[in-house]
Amino acid sequence: MSNPGKRVMAFGTFDLVHVGHIKFFEEAKKLGGKNSELIVVISRDSNVLKMKKRPPIFNEEERKTVVQALKPVDKAILGHEGEDMLQIVKENNPDIIVLGYDQRIDPEEFQKFKQELKEKGINAKVVRLPKYGTGLNSSTIIVKKILERNKNNLKNGEK
Repeated sequence: MSNPGKRVMAFGTFDLVHVGHIKFFEEAKKLGGKNSELIVVISRDSNVLKMKKRPPIFNEEERKTVVQALKPVDKAILGHEGEDMLQIVKENNPDIIVLGYDQRIDPEEFQKFKQELKEKGINAKVVRLPKYGTGLNSSTIIVKKILERNKNNLKNGEK
């Protein structure tokens, strides 16, 4: 009988999936060791709009489908509507929760988050991973690059 690995959980919008996201998933899964399971929670469209003040380019079902297709991801699920992130954590009982470098949570909120987990009986280790790679490793940079190229093409008379 094989030894079950740790359950790792990551959260994010994952709009315009790029190399930085893939490296993030690979590193998150490695944290769980051999036979680990990586569960990726995709932000709901309503939560993205509330947090980022703009809708995602791809809707939640499209983003979930893309993330689910990636090799390191064992399961992609949609988060809950609203702000209770802990409910989905409790339902999936991860050993490790992984946060990305760009997830807006200051040190005080980070400690509060860990305390809330403890109070709800969730004993997951919380880890923040660094930014991976350079260049086109953020959705915002990708959008700017596309707009810049489009502007240059229009200037040069291309369609």
